[in-house]
Amino acid sequence: MHGSYDRVVETPAVQVVTTVPDEATAGAIADALLDARLAACVQVDGPIRSRYRWNGAVEESTEHRCTIKTTAAAAERVVTTVRELHPYDVPEILVVPVLDGDAAYLAWLRAEVGDRREER
Repeated sequence: MHGSYDRVVETPAVQVVTTVPDEATAGAIADALLDARLAACVQVDGPIRSRYRWNGAVEESTEHRCTIKTTAAAAERVVTTVRELHPYDVPEILVVPVLDGDAAYLAWLRAEVGDRREER
């Protein structure tokens, strides 16, 4: 890691975050991404409580959060896969850049994701 964060550092890594209604859906998404080598790791948290506005009313539901560790080059395919497997009409799918991290971890992540376009 660089140690000083007074400037923006970028890596080829991103995290894709989504929430799903249950652990089985989270597992199906994780398995599909790992099998296709689109993710190095998928962490599943939950259950969590989400409160949000939907169709003019405040709703509350129990969900599981998936944090998908992948590369910027694979992110579009990750988002497509998540959208295809997601049961919600409008799923939360956020792609968050990784500014910095442990060099060995970032190398492992790149090696595990099947697309090597980010290694220019």
